[in-house]
Amino acid sequence: MAVVNAATEAEAVTSVTSGGLFLLEIGPVLAASVTEKIGRISAPRMASFYSQLADLLHGGVPLLRSLHILQEQSSQGNLKIVLEKICRRVEEGEMLSEAMQRFPTIFGEMAIQMIRAGIEGGFLEEALLHVAHFTETQGDLKSRVTGALAYPLMLAVFMTVTVIVILTYFLPKFEDFFVDLKEKGDLPLLTQILMGLSKSMQTIIPIVIPLLLIAVFMTYRWSKTEKGRRFFDHWKLRLPLVGKLLEGFAVARFCRVLGTLLKNGVPILRSLDISADATGNRIIGDTIHAASGSISEGQRLAVPLANSNAFPKTVVEMISVAEESNTLDTVLIGIADSLEKRNWRQLDLAVRFLEPMMLMALGGVVLILVIGIMTPIFKMSMMATS
Repeated sequence: MAVVNAATEAEAVTSVTSGGLFLLEIGPVLAASVTEKIGRISAPRMASFYSQLADLLHGGVPLLRSLHILQEQSSQGNLKIVLEKICRRVEEGEMLSEAMQRFPTIFGEMAIQMIRAGIEGGFLEEALLHVAHFTETQGDLKSRVTGALAYPLMLAVFMTVTVIVILTYFLPKFEDFFVDLKEKGDLPLLTQILMGLSKSMQTIIPIVIPLLLIAVFMTYRWSKTEKGRRFFDHWKLRLPLVGKLLEGFAVARFCRVLGTLLKNGVPILRSLDISADATGNRIIGDTIHAASGSISEGQRLAVPLANSNAFPKTVVEMISVAEESNTLDTVLIGIADSLEKRNWRQLDLAVRFLEPMMLMALGGVVLILVIGIMTPIFKMSMMATS
């Protein structure tokens, strides 16, 4: 069996028969058979690679020589391996975009399509700089979200661990001291509740924790399936406060990817397919795919987006005006910048509000535990002195 790169079956037939071969059967090769799995590489490192490659090409260094230079200078193991294989493919006559397509975990579909458009349109250096900027922007976005949520999550974990340790380790040590108060009926209600909760947790935790870990693992596995992803993507958008924020970031990603692709000469239908996958949410992605079908039937992009109710009215209106003025690519990037700034303001406010609330909750829980433990001790000391 032979594998050839061709845009259509007719082109593949011509390629095979011109080489003196006799064609028995033709069909598409599954993507999995021509892709290679390599561990992920950080966004800043990939952005640096795209930028350096653009600089070398702009300086007049041939593509293959530029790739060899970057491969020799790379200190990142996975990137070095990938560039070595890409150099070999390019030497054998493959386009750079085709060689990159074999490593989907390293080079995203958007980057591949932009580089392909750059090669075909003669603006590869500019396309690489756009990819570098986009990759860096998305990496910054991810790191900022992670950093913003890290402190509240640490507080939540610390609060949970504190409560479990106090109830299961410290409180049982005081049980013998409270026997007299309990027999006399003077043990405070709060202390009785905490001691009952402590006994329950000592019995339940050895059973619950393994079950919880299994449930988390099974849920994680299910979330990687298509049905599971759709389920979680649907409920993410329905979460109070957080849902609108996630929707805003998804729409911003869509606008930035679509605008960048259109600016680099990628056809709009192909750009819509790529940008739909770049949203990170399958529910919004389905809306964009439906819009793609409407455009192929002659409608404007703003019409199906307005009917979907997934896009803010202001965004739809700006897209509609941009289509009429033929400035869709520029306007989309401007929309993405505006949405991201607004989303970051909302996220910063939410995190600033969440942090004191978490601290107050932690302090309240600890205060309740301390009162539940110290109140009977004070009663016992008063009884002993009287």
